Amino acid sequence: MPSLLILLNKYIFDVLDIAIVSYVFYRVILLIRGTRAVQLLKGLIVLFVALGLSRVFHLQALNWLLTQTLTVGLFAIPVVFQPELRRGLEQLGRASLFQLRLNWQGTGDTTHVVQELVAATKVFSKNRIGALLVLERDTGLNEYVQTGIAIQGLLSAELLINTFIPNTPLHDGAAILRGERVLAASCFLPLSDSDAILKELGTRHRAGIGVTEQSDAVAIIVSEETGQISISEGGILRRGLDERELTERLNEVYGTMRNQRPFRLFARKGERA
Repeated sequence: MPSLLILLNKYIFDVLDIAIVSYVFYRVILLIRGTRAVQLLKGLIVLFVALGLSRVFHLQALNWLLTQTLTVGLFAIPVVFQPELRRGLEQLGRASLFQLRLNWQGTGDTTHVVQELVAATKVFSKNRIGALLVLERDTGLNEYVQTGIAIQGLLSAELLINTFIPNTPLHDGAAILRGERVLAASCFLPLSDSDAILKELGTRHRAGIGVTEQSDAVAIIVSEETGQISISEGGILRRGLDERELTERLNEVYGTMRNQRPFRLFARKGERA
């Protein structure tokens, strides 16, 4: 009986071990899906297969060349996969395991914030004014805020509309919002290099997708050519939203931020932990 229990425990831990490894591989696949890392990973697989075949058929010169290539490649991987590694570490840092959830301490009504955002977006869409609004969540966006012009103003539809009026100093770039405030406008964002993005989409859409690939921010994008409203989350672009769909999604975003605001050991600049 004791030996049976030992054997049973071994099988349980083996199954647990396999399950954990499988989940890790699954998360890695989700992390690199739709990025250039997929093509790079395919290239590495081809090199490993070629290395194995060179050993089987005793191709010494080819084996030596592939071995040296892979040795150098191991040092190059952190550089080549830097965006994916950064995104993965940020997602790990945002995991609930490392956060203590507290109630939202904001002073304003999030319903009013959503109404102001939707009102401004409707004006942009109707008049075909290009706009890019980035809603900061758990991941701080100070590095992008510093590239723009500081505003630090209370969010309102009028402020956003005036910001993106064509041929004004702030209309290019993105406006970054934190809770109930507009932090900065005319901000530069990282452009997505995903091959899945349609060729008809321009720099504004690529920037909106790019910032959501590298953070948990939500980007609202209004096309200057068509007036179409899009929203990007997690590097995925959802196009052609109407007023109701945009309102519902923003209510979900701000509702989560209000009810589950994380306590941070390191507060952002200008914010209390």
